[in-house]
Amino acid sequence: MAESAVSLVIQNLAPLLITEVKLLKGIHEEVTSIKHEMEMIQSFLKDADIRAEKDDTSNVAKTWVKQVREEAYHIEDVIDEYILHFAKQPHRQKHCFYFLQKVFHFTINLKARHVIASEIQGINRILKDIQKSGERYGFNAIDQGRSSIDANTEVVGIESHRDKLINWLLKGSSNRMVFLVVGIGGLGKTTLVRKVYDNDKVVPHFDCHAWITVDMIKQFYKARKEVAPKEFDTMKVTSLIEELKHYLREQRYVVIFDDVWDIGFWECLKCSFPENDKGSRIIITTRNEDVAPSGNESLDYYVYKMSSLPFEKSFELFCKKVFKCEGGQCPPDFVDISCGIVEKYGGSPLAIVAIGGIFSTKAKVVFEWHKVLDSLSSEFEINSRLRSITKILSFSYHDLPYNLKACFLYFGMFPEACSINCARLTRLWIAEGFVKEKKGLTLEDVAQDYLNQLIHRSLVQVNEEDFIGRIRRCRVHDIMHEVILSRLGELSFNLVSMTNYSNFERVAQCLSIQNNVNTHLQSITNSQTCSILLLGVDEVPNSFLSTCFANFKLMKIMDCEGAPIDYIPKEVGNLFHLRCLSLRDTKVKMLPKTIGKLHNLETLDLKRSFISELPAEVNGLRKLRYVVAYIENTDKNFDINFRQAVKVHSGIGCLQALQKLIKIEASSAALVEELGKLVLLRKLEIFKLKRENGIVLCTVLKEMSHLQSLDICASSEDEVLELQSMSSPPPFLRKLRFSGRQEKLPEWIPKLKSITRLSLIWSRLMDDPLKLLQAMPILVELWLYDGYIGEQLCIESGGFQTLKNLGLRSS
Repeated sequence: MAESAVSLVIQNLAPLLITEVKLLKGIHEEVTSIKHEMEMIQSFLKDADIRAEKDDTSNVAKTWVKQVREEAYHIEDVIDEYILHFAKQPHRQKHCFYFLQKVFHFTINLKARHVIASEIQGINRILKDIQKSGERYGFNAIDQGRSSIDANTEVVGIESHRDKLINWLLKGSSNRMVFLVVGIGGLGKTTLVRKVYDNDKVVPHFDCHAWITVDMIKQFYKARKEVAPKEFDTMKVTSLIEELKHYLREQRYVVIFDDVWDIGFWECLKCSFPENDKGSRIIITTRNEDVAPSGNESLDYYVYKMSSLPFEKSFELFCKKVFKCEGGQCPPDFVDISCGIVEKYGGSPLAIVAIGGIFSTKAKVVFEWHKVLDSLSSEFEINSRLRSITKILSFSYHDLPYNLKACFLYFGMFPEACSINCARLTRLWIAEGFVKEKKGLTLEDVAQDYLNQLIHRSLVQVNEEDFIGRIRRCRVHDIMHEVILSRLGELSFNLVSMTNYSNFERVAQCLSIQNNVNTHLQSITNSQTCSILLLGVDEVPNSFLSTCFANFKLMKIMDCEGAPIDYIPKEVGNLFHLRCLSLRDTKVKMLPKTIGKLHNLETLDLKRSFISELPAEVNGLRKLRYVVAYIENTDKNFDINFRQAVKVHSGIGCLQALQKLIKIEASSAALVEELGKLVLLRKLEIFKLKRENGIVLCTVLKEMSHLQSLDICASSEDEVLELQSMSSPPPFLRKLRFSGRQEKLPEWIPKLKSITRLSLIWSRLMDDPLKLLQAMPILVELWLYDGYIGEQLCIESGGFQTLKNLGLRSS
């Protein structure tokens, strides 16, 4: 995590050096020096982070890593304070009052400016000392750890996996075939493949066998560099490869590469293993699905994803480990608590064996077992069996690039076993500054790629997908959640989960306030707090919000989704650095006008709140990228007023950074016309559109070349949507929803090539729309709710080749 913290600081220092912020004389050089020192420290920080994980190391590495991390957070706070200080200065005006105001502010704030300058100079001195210490300690790269279960351990639940792999090895094509066995550490990948490799049918089937761990390859190259002449690097390796290929050309071989991490591994080695048409096989075990060959590889390549052990098998394995004297049978009195243990920690054979080993040493007394279960979280830090799980799974964390480490640890902000909305998660990552810009992609696209990488690396589990395979919700395994929490405490990530909170004394940059902790909220007064998430809190005192908004000047995230709050105090305007404000699923009815001071706000989430109108001051928030707001009337299901859009004021066109604008009222032609300035929009939902404004909207939509999702709702079920005149619809539209009367299906709709989801609600078309829609090339979902008033719908043979969901309803 230190590597992530340092990288984020370097990221934030660069723009500071080139913006209009006028640093005091000499401080520009100091900030430049800080950036240089942090880059030097970053160059060997990953090695120090890994060394700090080793059980047999001294405390030197851990102390050094902690120093770096804490100083990185300190630098970030000083940067934010300096920018906040600069933002408070009077804006330039062309009259005498400006000069007097400037003199006044300069006199009052000169001392504060010098205090900040002094802090920056002090940071520089500390960093130089830390950097020199790192050089003295001489940190080196540490080999990755492996997680295989002892080969002699009795395992269950792998029989079907084993039989399937054996069948793949012995049968099928005579071509060389490659199998990738993927899964998180501790699932038993190595154990499974070893059982297959040693199988009595497999051994005689092949002429040549080899089991190679990545450690062996590393050791070979290390020894070669130490003892061999330089020319060996090119000449000898090439000749060895040729010799290997020559030997294998006439052999039916099976080669296992165990615990591969490098995504370029197979690309480098594939030329060494000839495709000899003898039925040769290669198996690669890995935690990272991206180790897979590129798309232009041979079709003789398979990915086998190992799933978690099902509950029944997990329970069987646990009982075999714990109740050996009972023949692996769970005594009746212990069924409930054993089921609870397996429910919480099941799925991973390694974890079940380790936790079962702990309970096997305890007295067979149910009360004692409950005490052990309640203390298992702390046992992860002190018990050698559980510490080994933490260490093994931590290697997956260490293999992450720095930008993914912070994203992964952020799962610790959410409760155990929590199913997390992916869109919410990625927005929080963006607001925290974890997501780096990439040319041609939105930050949301990059954040989604980060999440996909964590899933491919088997660190994050998919909880829910939609019918076209988009990930909606995700989670981390309970064991992995314990690992994350153990790292957060040890590495001073400054994240506090307040589920069991009793006495808040820590300096915390990120607060995750969970469950019944309302009696302690008022004691949180740390002004360095940057992020607060309220999760499942039963009560939030009004004084807590006022304290937050008045004192937490460095706040970047305030996520109150689902919290029992009904108002936002005017002090919210003090949060100059605030990037994300979520009042989703709250009872807040109105935003204060001071929200117009939040010039860094990027996300404003008011979904299912009681806010019916955005203040005009919102139009001055030029960094806003995501705005969603509507009231949900649950008593009006399947009614045009089921979701009530919010009113917006003239000037909405000034928000030219907007990418998502969801559910606003189209109150006038002038307002609709203003939307044409929002050329970066990816998603637009506009409600209460009148017939006479439809032509204006068609003209506006021509300017939105990036638009991917469009939802248009008429002012009433009988209001006609006049949308025929669109000659050049947005080319990348993927989702289209119309709610309102249509005299005729717009001719441009069937011509759209990228549409995957189409909904026609209350359209009441006279002509069968399916005749025109069935040729759409990638349409997967079609809803017609009162969309057609005829007697018969006709689908021709060969129509709707890609359709998965079809919804039909008539009133």
